[in-house]
Amino acid sequence: MNVSTLKSKDTSGDIRGDAVQWQARVDLAASHRLAVFHGLHEGIFNHFTLAVPNTDDRYYQIPFGLHWSEVTASSIMEVSYDGDVLQGEGEVERSGYCIHAPMHRLSKAAACVMHTHMPYASALTRLEDQRILPIGQTELGVSMQTAYDDEYTGPAFDPAEGERLLGAIGDKSILMMANHGAVTIGETVAAAYDRMYYLERVAQVQLHAMWTGRPLHVLSQEIIDKTIAQFKNSPKYYGKSNSEHHFDALKRMLDREQPDYKD
Repeated sequence: MNVSTLKSKDTSGDIRGDAVQWQARVDLAASHRLAVFHGLHEGIFNHFTLAVPNTDDRYYQIPFGLHWSEVTASSIMEVSYDGDVLQGEGEVERSGYCIHAPMHRLSKAAACVMHTHMPYASALTRLEDQRILPIGQTELGVSMQTAYDDEYTGPAFDPAEGERLLGAIGDKSILMMANHGAVTIGETVAAAYDRMYYLERVAQVQLHAMWTGRPLHVLSQEIIDKTIAQFKNSPKYYGKSNSEHHFDALKRMLDREQPDYKD
């Protein structure tokens, strides 16, 4: 494994040649810009990655040191599951590689992996009990997708940690990481970003409710079960999931305000 700086022989013209892969780059670039807009980022730290479509040995990752507000489709590197830069130029951030590459390699459900230390969700992970409480409709929609890793094991500088975290996620798509942050996975950028966005929203609402010092109105198990069952049978509009509609709307916002993310 060589997690290092390498120069690609490919040109920007080559990376635009495959329409599916170029759109994947555009979507991943959009997610970085949106994370800045929504306050989900830590400057140059944390990681959003995506398995390269129609391949089984590589994923997209931005060069270390690039602020998320600077990310463009063409700035994204292709990185092998062994840690080599196959296309693009830059450093592969070690913990990003160790968390994300194993997940991409081992799970099709983790085509997109997002890891952040966003403030409200991360604040919940600092509590003795980091659970999302059943105190509202959106909370139920998020909590039904959420697993919990209750033991912080230190910085992720070994790929075994990515394998461990994937095991902790199990059949869910969101992971709360004790004393650390959160991970969301999805088969698309839209799905993973939607989960990250709403995780932070419910964490914010829960903390604000707790800060009032007043008793929380916890939903009954009957209502919890009924609501979750309804969520599992949510309708699709125009043949798309809610996450796709949400992400499309967010990209339209970027198209108006920061169109260079597509460069």
